[in-house]
Amino acid sequence: MVAFLNWVVLFVYGLAMFVISPTARGWNREEQFFQGRTRDSRETSILFLTSSVLIGWIFAKSVQNAADLGQAYGLPGGVAYAAYWLAFPVAGVLLYRLRGQGYRSIHDFLEDRFGREAIWLFSLIIGIRLWNEIWSNTIVVAQYFGPHGSPGYFAATWAATGLVLLYVLKGGVRSSIVTDVVQMMLAAAILVIIMAVILPQGRVREMAASGTWTLSGGVDLILVALLQVWSYPFHDPVMTDRAFITDRKVMLKAFALAGFFGVLFILLFSFVGIYNRAAGIGGNSTLATAAALGLPVMIIMNLMMITSATSTMDSAFASSGKLISVDLFPGTRLDRICLARWAMVALGIVGNAMVHAGPSILSATTVSGTMVIGFTPVFLLAGWKRPGPWSYYVSVGTGLAMGLSLALGLVPYRIGPGKYGPLLWVNLVGVGLCFAGYLLMAALKPSQEVKAVPRGLPASQGV
Repeated sequence: MVAFLNWVVLFVYGLAMFVISPTARGWNREEQFFQGRTRDSRETSILFLTSSVLIGWIFAKSVQNAADLGQAYGLPGGVAYAAYWLAFPVAGVLLYRLRGQGYRSIHDFLEDRFGREAIWLFSLIIGIRLWNEIWSNTIVVAQYFGPHGSPGYFAATWAATGLVLLYVLKGGVRSSIVTDVVQMMLAAAILVIIMAVILPQGRVREMAASGTWTLSGGVDLILVALLQVWSYPFHDPVMTDRAFITDRKVMLKAFALAGFFGVLFILLFSFVGIYNRAAGIGGNSTLATAAALGLPVMIIMNLMMITSATSTMDSAFASSGKLISVDLFPGTRLDRICLARWAMVALGIVGNAMVHAGPSILSATTVSGTMVIGFTPVFLLAGWKRPGPWSYYVSVGTGLAMGLSLALGLVPYRIGPGKYGPLLWVNLVGVGLCFAGYLLMAALKPSQEVKAVPRGLPASQGV
């Protein structure tokens, strides 16, 4: 019965998003598809932009990880994951400055400062990120449709991917933004309902005081997040693509609001896991908790996972289309929208195929976040023109090497006795090495003023 109701929810939800999603057509169809503009060429409003970037980052894996960390560490675990949403104000300020220098996209900036080869490395990194976004979200949804590895489990991953593709292929970024607004309202309503059920049943003060504020109690992951927020957002086009589609002051306000509400949302949802911990429920932090609270809560929790997963996936698909058609091949003679649609379909197939490997959803965040720490000096020091290609490659390469060594279990050092001690050591030492390499190469191999050819559609240049 539960499985049947979950399938009904999934298909009704998919149908609703398809009906809501606009189709790119008319004289400015490329502006609609790649910049999210309306058919009369109006920019996205601050309400729509805030909703889009916020729900686009409230992934299914995010709410699952928030609950998992709340279950494992209490309140410090929730704070640790919520700290990643500080990436919004960080990205907002740094991209505001970047746009003030006249750049239309991150690709424009990288090619201008470090040469065309730099954007290919960057694109490979964000391509891997987009690939991660597909499988790491569909596997969270799938757990409500059957045990891991069951036919129902795999069918749900492919069904969710297909339903998202159907509606985002219609209008690209515009489809993503319009449906994001509806998804944000739905997610907020679901969060209120879940909190209304959980908090009265638990002892709020006891739950808020749960956990220990020590390195072994989750503080090590808080410190990791505070190190990674300076680079993490720049390898995620789900966020950064939105930074170039409106007036830059509107963008800055939207990113600040998204950061505030994102921290609040994730922190509150971590109480699902904290409640699980306090009540001694055990098992999967979201699934077992919902099951313990009854069928209605189970269905509502499934809808939360579907909403958060699809909102991220549609943004990932839209970004993959822009990456291929606008950022990498701006001079293509092919129909750019058609090319983008094929890129989306390819990402859906390749990304969802990964679910058969059974990867960890938290590793999609922590390991990829470590691999991109090399972007920290690149964007923090974006106003300094002396660093050239050598600085870029040494810094980014160092970050990739540190992340790879962590993924392969080659890090013998740690900071503190906690689970994330090795991760904290790698990030702290890695960021230091990235800065050292970036500055050293700026001194030894300074820039020779590489000039880029402007690519893609012009960003809004509001001041």
